[in-house]
Amino acid sequence: MEFAFVAMSALLPLMMFYIQNHWPKMRLLFNTGALLSLLVFGNIASLSIYQIIQEKTVFMTTIHGLFLNPAFLITGAYTGVYILYRGLLIGVDES
Repeated sequence: MEFAFVAMSALLPLMMFYIQNHWPKMRLLFNTGALLSLLVFGNIASLSIYQIIQEKTVFMTTIHGLFLNPAFLITGAYTGVYILYRGLLIGVDES
């Protein structure tokens, strides 16, 4: 399973790069997806931290419950893949 995660983190940015070269309108979709992912990711994190502070339950196990939220994991994963994709675009553009 770990191999699949590592392999996909390398393959997905390459696929995104290939797709945006063949269908330039997909750049807008990738960028919009990243903005929405960052909004959701940030809001889930900040609301979770706010709730912990309000309830005065500042324990490591409480904040780690955040990692059980599927929306947090999905948006975080897309954000990571998107950052690698943008790094690939920058690297190709500079060479």
